[in-house]
Amino acid sequence: MSRIPRSALLLGLAGVLPFLWGAATLLLPSLNAWALANVGPRFVGPYVQLSYGTVILSFMSGVLWGFATRAEGHVAATGYALSVIPALWAFFFVGGGPTSAAMYLILGFIGILGLDWMFARQGLAPDWWMPLRLLLSTLVVLSLLLIVI
Repeated sequence: MSRIPRSALLLGLAGVLPFLWGAATLLLPSLNAWALANVGPRFVGPYVQLSYGTVILSFMSGVLWGFATRAEGHVAATGYALSVIPALWAFFFVGGGPTSAAMYLILGFIGILGLDWMFARQGLAPDWWMPLRLLLSTLVVLSLLLIVI
């Protein structure tokens, strides 16, 4: 296994910031009040986590599609078909109240790990991909769990 490239690690962690910000505004009433007054309700608590989570789930479909382009034949066709699942999952299942939306996002991010693993096992993802995805997915899922509990 190779080391995660610094730029991928830093940008990946930066991509987790909206999830952590939402979690912080859920846990800290004074931060929540400040954020409501200064940046508005769209960027507070579950709203920022759920809207951003939907975007990231769809983004991950594109990443997986990119991995599928490295394959050929039936492996590529299967990869293309599987790569659209996260975006479709977000479109069809993430909605309703915050608790159910968070649960569906959690399940989506856990499910993507399975697809990541499959692409990595096929040699279509870089060696450092799974350690990065495990780290980022753990942080995302933990932050989303705050909506559920």
